Amino acid sequence: MSSQDVLKSASTLASYNVLLQVTFRVLTFLLNAFTLRFVSKELIGVVNVRLTLLYSTLVFLAREAFRRACLSGVSGTNHSWRQVINLLWLTLPLGVLWAALLACVWLWLLEVPDPQTVPFYGPAVVLFALSGVQELLAEPLWVLAQAHMFVRLKVVGESLAMIAKCSVTVVLVVFCREWGLYIFSAAHLVYTGFLVLCYAVYFIRFLGSKEAAEKSFPLRRVGDLLPGRADGEPLIDWTLARLTWSFFKQSFLKQILTEGERYVMTFFNVLSFGDQGVYDIVNNLGSMVARFIFLPIEESFYIFFAKVLERGRDVRSQKQDDVAIAAEVLECLLKLVLVIGLIITVFGYAYAHLALDIYGGSLLSSGAGPTLLKCYSGYVLLLAVNGITECFVFAAMSQEDVDKYNFVMLALSVSFLFLSYILTWWAGAVGFILANCLNMGLRILHSLLYIQHYFQSSQWKPLRGLLPSPLLLLALAVSAVVTALSEGVFCCDSGWLLRLVHIGVGAACLLGVLVAVLLTETRLVQFVRTQLLPRYAKKRT
Repeated sequence: MSSQDVLKSASTLASYNVLLQVTFRVLTFLLNAFTLRFVSKELIGVVNVRLTLLYSTLVFLAREAFRRACLSGVSGTNHSWRQVINLLWLTLPLGVLWAALLACVWLWLLEVPDPQTVPFYGPAVVLFALSGVQELLAEPLWVLAQAHMFVRLKVVGESLAMIAKCSVTVVLVVFCREWGLYIFSAAHLVYTGFLVLCYAVYFIRFLGSKEAAEKSFPLRRVGDLLPGRADGEPLIDWTLARLTWSFFKQSFLKQILTEGERYVMTFFNVLSFGDQGVYDIVNNLGSMVARFIFLPIEESFYIFFAKVLERGRDVRSQKQDDVAIAAEVLECLLKLVLVIGLIITVFGYAYAHLALDIYGGSLLSSGAGPTLLKCYSGYVLLLAVNGITECFVFAAMSQEDVDKYNFVMLALSVSFLFLSYILTWWAGAVGFILANCLNMGLRILHSLLYIQHYFQSSQWKPLRGLLPSPLLLLALAVSAVVTALSEGVFCCDSGWLLRLVHIGVGAACLLGVLVAVLLTETRLVQFVRTQLLPRYAKKRT
């Protein structure tokens, strides 16, 4: 597959992933708004912080390293899918081990919620751990689908699973409110079960079909999806296994950085369960755009960079056409996420209070909620840049570089936990966001230095993507001043008419910013039109 074909497939995958994440976040957004009317904020805090942390920790530690290593390992020509499948099935026993260890910690070492306020905590811990193990059954199929760009499978499978989860949650919250945590445990089991079922049904129908033969799919029958030994080769590829181990050490540290504030809340009890619920709702609201736009782009273009670039080799020893297209794509991606991040930062500051008041009423808009969301708007900009820079760095690093970076991640993890505890003690929940900003800034600096060194002997300068045009900066500065004044005059205690005026002012300012983007960032506009929007991709094919 040529670099252009890989780029086209990665772009299509990113587009579908963005659509999928938009759907997920909208459904979750509406589901949280709905459940706020039926359950206590303490119950939401336990589900969204503690139990979700158990699930995310389990699946991340069990599969993340295997995903990165296997998707990188199969990007070349010298690989055996039989060995890759065998390696991927190790995620299941690893997941069982992590489930047992984490369930013991969550049941016996952490503070147990009041059973009158949050009933059925113990069974919920077991069921959430079981749902994580259940999802790992589909891991070999997920990697196969990602490596071969089966974009519609992921969209359909995860959409059906999310719809099923939301349906179960709504029905049980309305009719069986006394079930407490059983409601959310059952819904999560349904989600992971649907996910596994969709992937299994697809590959059972696909393998051995005419479509599989036309695509020269490396597996021919359903039995090939199970672990087994091929004649004349080891059970697993030990080079890939060593790379997996390197990524595993890194993934452990990255998980602490990604979910650091939840670990601090869970293990150090710096916030009550009710305050954790409010913080998590504000956090999810603030990160919606980051999650449904930036994360899918990062995941999709990691595959692109891993396939186009040769891991561990410098620029001069690689195909120059591949390096050129990788540099151009990196520059455009940096410009794209920078522009989106700046827009969110500017408009998020002036509209945080209004957004929380509409979403959750005084429960969220009073107290520290608006301040949290305003700070998070600035943090989104750092999230955006870090996602793309680390996406490139992890695809280009050699195994030795990955091992060295593990020490950097260790230092960042320790400093993050320390800063989170100190800043939370000093500034409350805002301290979590400040600690995240400081650590994200250090991660960005490391990645920028790596990218600068990687391309220093070449003619390409992809870091120019971090320099927006002066006209765009001017439009953003004017918008920041105008919307801040509008908030002070029109929002948010004088009725809906003045709120609509405030919204209108923001819409006019946003239109001005978008016009500035269209006039000055022509390369970015062309990249978005041709690579990220499915209808333009289809026209080009």
